[in-house]
Amino acid sequence: MEEYLEWFFNFLTRMLGGIWTIIKNIGIGLFTIFNVGDYINQARSMSSQFHWYHWVLVVLSMLLVYAIWVALIFLIVLGIRKYLRFRKTLVGSEDILEEMADLHRDVLRLTEEKEKILAMSVGESGISAEDIRRIFGESGSADALPAVGTGGAIGTTGDGSGQKQGVAASGLRFFRLNAVDEKYENYVPPEYDNSISLEELCNDFRNFCCSRLHLYYEIKTIRLMFAGLSSTKLIILQGISGTGKTSLPYAMGKYFLNDATIASVQPSWRDRTELFGYFNEFTKKFNETEVLKRCYEATYNDDINVIILDEMNISRVEYYFAEMLSILEMPDPNEWKLEMVSSTWPDDPKHLQDGKLQISQNIWFVGTANNDDSTFAVSDKVYDRALVINLDSKGVAFDAPDTPPKHVAYSHVDELYREAMEKYPVKEEYMDKIAKLDNYVIQKFRVAFGNRIIKQLHMFVPVYEAAGGNPVEALDYLLATKVFRKFEALNLSLIRDEIRGLINYLDTLFGQGAMAECIAYLERLRKMY
Repeated sequence: MEEYLEWFFNFLTRMLGGIWTIIKNIGIGLFTIFNVGDYINQARSMSSQFHWYHWVLVVLSMLLVYAIWVALIFLIVLGIRKYLRFRKTLVGSEDILEEMADLHRDVLRLTEEKEKILAMSVGESGISAEDIRRIFGESGSADALPAVGTGGAIGTTGDGSGQKQGVAASGLRFFRLNAVDEKYENYVPPEYDNSISLEELCNDFRNFCCSRLHLYYEIKTIRLMFAGLSSTKLIILQGISGTGKTSLPYAMGKYFLNDATIASVQPSWRDRTELFGYFNEFTKKFNETEVLKRCYEATYNDDINVIILDEMNISRVEYYFAEMLSILEMPDPNEWKLEMVSSTWPDDPKHLQDGKLQISQNIWFVGTANNDDSTFAVSDKVYDRALVINLDSKGVAFDAPDTPPKHVAYSHVDELYREAMEKYPVKEEYMDKIAKLDNYVIQKFRVAFGNRIIKQLHMFVPVYEAAGGNPVEALDYLLATKVFRKFEALNLSLIRDEIRGLINYLDTLFGQGAMAECIAYLERLRKMY
């Protein structure tokens, strides 16, 4: 045994000695590499042979070599840190997978418990298991299981009177929309003021804002608002804070005695479920939003329904509002349908046909947009489908007679729009000038008007004129916000001189200074470079 212990001691001594030799040699090697003093002495030993520029080269060489060593060490440390971070991420992912597995096991356990409760309920109530499973399927959770009373009937306290009500209540997956159905069962429409004209409507609304809400807007802004809503269902109010962007559609709801619904857009909004809600497969309930409720309620009345998308570009509009943008572009309003659920239930809301919601014509969407570092730029897709109203200054106070709100039917406003298009069609001379301007812009800037803009022009200009405005002023505003706005995407430094020529061409076509809005916008573009 002593011989073995002596061998084992010598064995470990040699092995540990080898490890020590490695560590010692590494230390000696590092000391030799970074022994600056030795390198300096080496250089001094040859000082008699060095000129001044040799010393400069010596210093530069040492600095360069040591810089390479420092960079190499830095890369090694960085690589180690990235590896550790990667390992931490892998560990975190494994933890998440383990948690998901635990949740899956919990779901299986709860399912087994539900089946046991079902079996117990069948034995106590005497009804079939299929009926109870139907109740569970509609309510989605064991919490919604109707109570078992002493009399043996589900959902009663013994007399059986509550059985039907309990089963029916458990099947409602659209609670708010079903409440709207009940609200309008005995609905009597109000007496609408269907004698007001477009010009009177604009002036009356402006005076109402002033006298009742102490909000001051230029008459041009009000005309643009109503004219814009004749050509599109989406208005974008943009400009600096404090100019009354949100207050304008809010006041419109007050004026029409039908308060606007405000949807405060959040940065996390990514799809339409944020705006209209979604069906929860676990609870078997639809998470209804106020916007969805308002859209559904609009199918019952002839009121003007205003929905405000407040701070609409704090998230990307083309994400959460994409489906609505497509629906509102369909030529046939009967096709303006939004699919809410893929199947139908017997107790679904009355106006939800085949799980689809009809978007009524009497809904106006008004979005407010700030242009700062906290928001996203609104894309051309959205701008082309909407009408933009710039509110860049606060309204100037003025005196107005006390003006009460009014019940004005949407059908009446829509009829006013149709009458305006028949009475004030866009003159041929204006369309000829638009065609010439279109060719000029295509040749010089490679920007086209597009059929959508021409279509909106034929609706917007007549209504603006019927509201008391000048048709050239309407053309001016529409071109500035719809066509020349696209110049921002061009290289302005290269087209600066061409913009000057475009301004002169506008004066030639429409008269000196007639297109003031377009010229002011183009001048701002020129001054940017």
